[in-house]
Amino acid sequence: MIEPTCDVTVVIAAFNAESTIERAVVSALTQEDVRLEVIVVDDCSRDATRQTVQAIGDPRVRLIAHQQNKGPGGARNTAFDAASGRWLAILDADDTIYSDRLSRLVRQAEEMNADVIVDNLDIVAPQGSRRTMFPAAELTRQPWMTLEAFISSNILFRSTYNYGYMKPVFNRDFLNQHELRFDEGLTIGEDYILLASVLAVGGRCAVNPRAGYAYNLTAGSISSVLKRHHVEAMLAADTAFLQSYRLDTAASRAQRRRRRSLEQARSFLALIDHFKDGAIAPALATALRDPLALKHLRMPLAARLRRLIGPPASATRKDPTRATGPHTSKG
Repeated sequence: MIEPTCDVTVVIAAFNAESTIERAVVSALTQEDVRLEVIVVDDCSRDATRQTVQAIGDPRVRLIAHQQNKGPGGARNTAFDAASGRWLAILDADDTIYSDRLSRLVRQAEEMNADVIVDNLDIVAPQGSRRTMFPAAELTRQPWMTLEAFISSNILFRSTYNYGYMKPVFNRDFLNQHELRFDEGLTIGEDYILLASVLAVGGRCAVNPRAGYAYNLTAGSISSVLKRHHVEAMLAADTAFLQSYRLDTAASRAQRRRRRSLEQARSFLALIDHFKDGAIAPALATALRDPLALKHLRMPLAARLRRLIGPPASATRKDPTRATGPHTSKG
């Protein structure tokens, strides 16, 4: 096991991120009152991501280059295994963090004896305007994130943003002790499963209502749309999650609602696919199997897509190894 040599390891999974990676890394390097390292795992980029990171020239930055693409979960796992920080902070390659974020969160987590801590986010539009993702009062009312609250927030069709968008700072020893890592079989929802697993094994997750993370929307990028196979993978991951952990009554109830929402999403996406293909008979069969999926067809298309896949196509992500959805921030 690698002995801690700094306070925080900032973990960045990067794929074709040459236009944003320097901004992300610099935001980490300018953190105040904290000793840190930044590990960038290049997941087989086809652009100049590696060269851009190497040109930064700061000894605190370590670049690890994958020989084969492993997706965001695999890239982050590589960084986790190489990290020497007492805490592990996730940062997406096209986002930034504010200069006092890590010292503030680490201090609070250690004062509260927490195993993980999450905070609020600012949504940054392409033109630079900002709005906070969650009302501060909402987060102030819950100084600790419970498994029931986390699962309940990650039920589809309820809202555009949910607690799955939060970027946790994990205690490295806790993750190692419980052998917790990202599910590399998921390209969407791996963030959700990891934090849910931390909570399910008894991890204490503190909540800070202040925004310390800037979630950058990018205009003109290609939309990462939720597909049926993504939903199937999330259903399978949830099944494995339930087989691995014993949930209390409240969390079990929330999990049943979440699963039902995933099943509705699968039926809804099947309906859309059948209509696109002109397959009326299969569409009718799907509607008969899951009549509730039909109600989503009555929603305006834009609203339906926002609730299902997050931000609209003009403000979504570039990374084709990830798909934006209601269960994760981007992962």
